[in-house]
Amino acid sequence: MQQKALFLDRDGVINIEKEYLYRQEDFEFIDGIFDLCRHYQKLGYLIFIVTNQSGIARGFYSEEDFAKLTEWMLGEFAKRGVKITRVYHCPHHPKLSGECSCRKPKPGMLLDAAKEFDIDLKNSIIIGDKERDIEAGLNAGLNETYLFDERGSVTESKATKIVKKLDEIWK
Repeated sequence: MQQKALFLDRDGVINIEKEYLYRQEDFEFIDGIFDLCRHYQKLGYLIFIVTNQSGIARGFYSEEDFAKLTEWMLGEFAKRGVKITRVYHCPHHPKLSGECSCRKPKPGMLLDAAKEFDIDLKNSIIIGDKERDIEAGLNAGLNETYLFDERGSVTESKATKIVKKLDEIWK
């Protein structure tokens, strides 16, 4: 039987967006992210992070820097009772490293998770803070997509719903 998944963008959904974030001391979790994850975890969803990290291709930080921050972040989730099944990242930038299949809005990271973990994409969910996150979900065949916009500045999206707070998704 296929699993349902909750796909989360990192920067702007899990943590406050900061340009080319790679240091633990600059990482700030967004209010409600742990409650959201615990809710979906209780419903049986596997949780994945799917994140574009062009700062690697740009030379702002290394794969090792990214891995170190990711390990710390996963530990913080674990301390709060949340198991992140896997983190997928795209280290590419089309102008610097060429085209790839993983950079959102392409669905590569979601399709990789589907293959590796037997995910039912049609009944899975993606939450992102940019339209390219929503498009990646739609391109992968997801029916449920949420655009997280704390500032309330987005008026149009292909998303199922635009939300200003993460708890609007599940409460």
